[in-house]
Amino acid sequence: MELKEAVRIALQSLWANKLRTVLTLLGVVIGVASVIAVVTLVNGANVYVATKINRYGADTFTLSKQPAFISSYTDYIQFQKRRNILLPDYRAVLEECAHCASVGAMQTTLGKIVVGTQSSKDSSIRGYTWSMPEMQNLNIVQGRGFTPNDDEHASHVALIGSDVQENLMKGEDPLGHEIRVDGVPYTVIGLAEKQGKTLGQSQDDWVAIPIAAYQKTYGTAKTVTIYVKGGSGGGMEAAEDEARVILRSQRHDGPGRPDSFTLESSDTLVGLWKQISGSFAAVAVAIAAISLVVGGIVIMNIMLVSVTERTREIGVRKALGAKRKDILLQFLLESATMALLGGFVGVFGGVIVAKAVTILLSFPSTIALWSVFAGLFVALSTGIFFGVYPARKAAALDPIVALRSDF
Repeated sequence: MELKEAVRIALQSLWANKLRTVLTLLGVVIGVASVIAVVTLVNGANVYVATKINRYGADTFTLSKQPAFISSYTDYIQFQKRRNILLPDYRAVLEECAHCASVGAMQTTLGKIVVGTQSSKDSSIRGYTWSMPEMQNLNIVQGRGFTPNDDEHASHVALIGSDVQENLMKGEDPLGHEIRVDGVPYTVIGLAEKQGKTLGQSQDDWVAIPIAAYQKTYGTAKTVTIYVKGGSGGGMEAAEDEARVILRSQRHDGPGRPDSFTLESSDTLVGLWKQISGSFAAVAVAIAAISLVVGGIVIMNIMLVSVTERTREIGVRKALGAKRKDILLQFLLESATMALLGGFVGVFGGVIVAKAVTILLSFPSTIALWSVFAGLFVALSTGIFFGVYPARKAAALDPIVALRSDF
């Protein structure tokens, strides 16, 4: 039997039992769709996180009280027992680190912003040293950034995100506007470039003030995060080693004792995120594999029913000269075609689900071409694997016994 003829017969058989075919494909469709949706969302999140973290630059690292990602409650409690990193720690690194090209510090909290009669709650209030906007690659599209004098004199000036301008100033020129941050007045000196949304949450609803002014309102006891950019001469590793030694000395960490702080580079953060997202993807793929196995079992059962229903047809074909391999090929192609069709529907459905999540929740998604081919390959393999037994059973039928069948 020619391959083209075998495919035609397989498609005719599937079309003749449309409802049964659709119900049979559900397991494969759900399994493949799950894999495609999860891989698309995880891949999008990986690209987004890598982009956001790397915008600080490959030569930038942080010194903080605790890591950005904490894997267990026990670790969280342990990190909370550490002493806070304070502004004197930042100044020690700033003044003593010869290999550090730039050093900055920041603190954040949530607060209320008032402009005239307009107000917003739970906006991000950031305390910045003068170098932080540049270190975070915040482009000031109007006005200016902070200066060392703003830091030194705790000036009541502020940088704002685009949401503050659009929502509280009705799109007016923000420069020179007076805003109140948790009741304290500040004058707007700069507007930052729009950053958009992440996971449905705006990245532009914030106000930044000099960290000295921030601490006058919110206190000096809360921990700060120190940002360090390595110098071109000594390199990243030299800057990390020197900053670690300075901070250990500043915090009186004894010889042989672990650091009482966390040093993280952009590569570290990206690696940690990929471990977390990889674990999530592995669990999702395992669940999807169960759907594929269930779908494969359903395909095998339906193919066994099909063999029983077409016993006389098989006998006629054998009587007219069809060989065992012809019957085997026919039923294998039928199960493979069924599964592959389910794979195509699953890929399409998975992409739609991922893009729907992106639209509704602003969760980033990126279609990985390899995942599409992998989904189709897995679906095809499922159809062939679970179609072997029914196909062999059909091929092994005795033509005389088959022709005497009541079916």
